[in-house]
Amino acid sequence: METAEILEILEDWNFWKKGQETGIERKEYLQKLDEIGNAGQVIAITGVRRSGKSTIMRQYIKNLMQNGVKPENILYVNFEDRRFTELSLALLNKIYDLYLEHLSPGPKPYILLDEVHKIEGWEKFARTMHELGKAKVIVSGSNSKLLSSSISSVLTGRHLDMEVYPLDFSEFLMFKGIYLKDRLDILSQRHIIKSALNEYLKYGGFPLVCLKNMKDELLQTYFEDIITKDVVERHAVTNIPKLKSLAKFYLSNAGRRISFNALSKSLGLSLDTVERYSYYLAESYLVSFIKKFSYSVKEQERTQAVVYAVDNGLKNAVGFVFSRDIGWLYQNAIANELMKRHGAEGVFYWMSVAQEEVDFVVKPKQKVEQLVQVCYSLEIAETKKKEINALLKASRELKCGNLLVITENKEGEEKFGRKKIKYMPLWKWLLKQ
Repeated sequence: METAEILEILEDWNFWKKGQETGIERKEYLQKLDEIGNAGQVIAITGVRRSGKSTIMRQYIKNLMQNGVKPENILYVNFEDRRFTELSLALLNKIYDLYLEHLSPGPKPYILLDEVHKIEGWEKFARTMHELGKAKVIVSGSNSKLLSSSISSVLTGRHLDMEVYPLDFSEFLMFKGIYLKDRLDILSQRHIIKSALNEYLKYGGFPLVCLKNMKDELLQTYFEDIITKDVVERHAVTNIPKLKSLAKFYLSNAGRRISFNALSKSLGLSLDTVERYSYYLAESYLVSFIKKFSYSVKEQERTQAVVYAVDNGLKNAVGFVFSRDIGWLYQNAIANELMKRHGAEGVFYWMSVAQEEVDFVVKPKQKVEQLVQVCYSLEIAETKKKEINALLKASRELKCGNLLVITENKEGEEKFGRKKIKYMPLWKWLLKQ
């Protein structure tokens, strides 16, 4: 590419000569970036496509400038820009050289590389910048394995990670213009909040979907982009119809245990292909697989996992609707919130030999911290008995007394012998009340 073409692209994206649209602040992520930004490491921002990574990076740039960093000391490159006719390490080096030549930044500028996984060998550039103290590097990618084993070997001990999710419910309310100052404010607006929850459960938390009309159309486009750009192109998948069928099956069955063997037979694909495709879909953040809790790693790996969609909007817009049971939407929303709070590796499900189930086991570190059961309604005595008995049994087995049932409306506590179970409506739990 010619020098003038590259400079034109860079000037369009950067704050050197003009302001940039930065949208509604995602304060939680900006705070975390501030915290880890002082550690002197390469920062890797990952998350599903369209979750807001690029916007957060621009917001971070704005904050840097408000804190005294000059615009010319910040370089932002968006490798999704279609005007980049080549994507290579040579292009990245050329961009850096042009930046130094034309902007003359001060020592150790900020370099932010958006969707950097498109550049093969970017990690070598990042390592050089880091080790020689030439720049503070922040990268982003729509891939959970942005720092895969091969990349990590280059950046071992030199990087910190931050995952970005679609809007949580608190952020969703803010995007809708509903601001909650304190607990009293929350209680006074609970009817508005509960109405907003219905929209959140239906359309999910992608920022642009939240703000725009044509929501289903946007979500369909997102699905196609994730499949095409983050799976097909990255992994050279040729059987695209079967890949899409598998993806739609997972979105349709969010919250259910899945069998790779059964899917292999129903889709007419080899077991190896189903497993590979499933890995690719998880890598792109479209779905997550929660393992059965066991102190035996071998048992975790050999038992069926429960699949969850990254966003209820995608589940509803793309998946096949077999049931109007809102309980599945509750469960999917809770799964994503738990993974955001505790990390995907800290969330499991529990199942007894007799097939009794607890939806979520929270174990972010060495100890099981909480058992969570999801039950939209407890009005049917038999349903309540089943859910409570499973929770109590898991409590005894896992030696955990922090027991929670998330419902539509029920709130309070109930004792069962020496055990105490807390009930909480979904909207309150999502707001961390």
